[in-house]
Amino acid sequence: MLGRKVPGFAPASPWALRLPQKFLFLLFLSGLFTLCFGALFLLPHSSRFKRFFLAPRARQPGLEAVPEVPGLPLAGARESPPNPAPAAPAPGEEDPSSLASPRRRKGWPRRTQPTRPREEATVPRGGGGSRGEGPQEGSPPFSFDFHAFRSRLRHPVLGTRTRGSEESQSLVQTQREKIKEMMQFAWQSYKRYAMGKNELQPLTKDGYQGNMFGGLSGATVIDSLDTLYLMELKEEFQEAKTWVEENFHLNVSGEASLFEVNIRYIGGLLSAFYLTGEDVFRMKAIKLGEKLLPAFSTPTGIPKGVVNFKSGSNRSWGWTMTGSSSILAEFGSLHLEFLHLSELSGNQVFAEKVRHIRKFLRKIDKPFGLYPNFISPVSGNWIQHHVSVGGLGDSFYEYLIKSWLMSAKTDTEAKDMYYEALTAIETHLVNVSPGGLTYIAEWRGGNLDHKMGHLACFSGGMIALGAEDAEEDKRAHYRELAAQITKTCHESYDRSDTKLGPEAFWFNSGKEAVATQLSESYYILRPEVVESYMYLWRQTHNPIYREWGWEVVMALEKYCRTEAGFAGIQDVYSSIPNHDNKQQTFFLAETLKYLYLLFSEDDMLSLEDWVFNTEAHPLPVNHSDSAGRVGGQL
Repeated sequence: MLGRKVPGFAPASPWALRLPQKFLFLLFLSGLFTLCFGALFLLPHSSRFKRFFLAPRARQPGLEAVPEVPGLPLAGARESPPNPAPAAPAPGEEDPSSLASPRRRKGWPRRTQPTRPREEATVPRGGGGSRGEGPQEGSPPFSFDFHAFRSRLRHPVLGTRTRGSEESQSLVQTQREKIKEMMQFAWQSYKRYAMGKNELQPLTKDGYQGNMFGGLSGATVIDSLDTLYLMELKEEFQEAKTWVEENFHLNVSGEASLFEVNIRYIGGLLSAFYLTGEDVFRMKAIKLGEKLLPAFSTPTGIPKGVVNFKSGSNRSWGWTMTGSSSILAEFGSLHLEFLHLSELSGNQVFAEKVRHIRKFLRKIDKPFGLYPNFISPVSGNWIQHHVSVGGLGDSFYEYLIKSWLMSAKTDTEAKDMYYEALTAIETHLVNVSPGGLTYIAEWRGGNLDHKMGHLACFSGGMIALGAEDAEEDKRAHYRELAAQITKTCHESYDRSDTKLGPEAFWFNSGKEAVATQLSESYYILRPEVVESYMYLWRQTHNPIYREWGWEVVMALEKYCRTEAGFAGIQDVYSSIPNHDNKQQTFFLAETLKYLYLLFSEDDMLSLEDWVFNTEAHPLPVNHSDSAGRVGGQL
């Protein structure tokens, strides 16, 4: 072993060595032992050797211990908006930070999950961090205190339900329970035949995906969340929440409507977060908001109506005037949601985008103080002077008065723009028919179309909502105007065979509040009329609005309920319904919600605490500049 082979020399054993040789041999062995075993414990990356000598840690099946790393989120931390400008993930891959995780205590193990497609996330400049993420370089940390926010609400979210006599409460409770049953039936039908699709087709008992949402799925799920919560359908709400957590992916690559994705998806997710505090809704809303930002890449900052989720490009709807116009109701109905996106993310880019739109519209010339429906996002000029408080224009006016209310009555710019617009509308568009019905006509370059669309019937509620803050000598006038417009919309229902209203109704040739052609005689489960009933009830408590609302409930049951859900009808003037095979998402988001609120106490989603976006998703009033957050300002 130790000695070299020397010819003629072969010791019988190692111990046949002399004493100095034995000493050297033992010294060599001790050094070798120290070197080998010291390497196992002292050299880096020795875990593969340690496991042969150290007892393994107890491990639960399917769990993987994740150590804390300074500066990185803990395994149990909530998701946070990503830092600005990461490398864009490839289509079909999913950012691990986008996977929703339930709340966990610090240091809990993370359950490993199968690899899923990665969600694309385009992150704008100025994105903020959140709880569980360290502050970004050069910017303060951001957090949103949900409990502080809820403590500042003036009323319980679901109200107290104590007003009125025992007899009247019993009747109202029965009516409310009926509406709740309708919602439950609509949801269960969707779940059974179309879960995950955007809409239910009740006649064919399957789902419809469509191409309006850029490949996003589950529009009915997102639109239903707050209604399910409000009606305390706890099992159904949990089903919807679980679907969002496990199946609502943003790695889509189609072309989407900026307006529809904003009011339905982002509005629904924001509302669900504010009602529950479940962070999965907040994170999904923020990520989806980021995907909409390319729509604003225009010379004027007025967004185009269509955004391509794959390329980040944008375009106008081909059917608009000149094929290159943006629509007033679309780019004017982003303000509420985008302010809340900044509020919940700390990223002011959302608020900056919509405030720029406001400033642009504030300074641009307006014919007779009216806002035409089409504008060029390139030149900033109006395209054809068509003005409507119905389709194409409606929710722009709605968001002006609601921005004032949502700001706790501090957004005076929105207030001034609203009352100026309302004055112009009343001067140039409001008419009274020979039969005494008040309606809002459409204006085309100075000429009036004496018709009113079903979509315009929201205006009775809007005018009632804004009456309180008008000049004192106009308040009673606006309340009466709201009541008269709402009465006209009720007449459009009452004059049909089904007691449901047409898509549009005219005031000419001796006919009033009726459709004049079959193409305008359909009803697609729209909510605008019952929306106004709800606002007028809360303002006046006149029982006529509940009577009218109950008429709608009975008509829906009789003419729109099918074996597998609710569907619109193609002719409201025929008592034999011909259904259209679509249960609209807004039927669950708006129509049934407004009906339920009509038969509930005023403090259920109190108007002191909440405003409703144009898809009836409740968003909170900013009662305090420091309410519930460090960061954005509503």
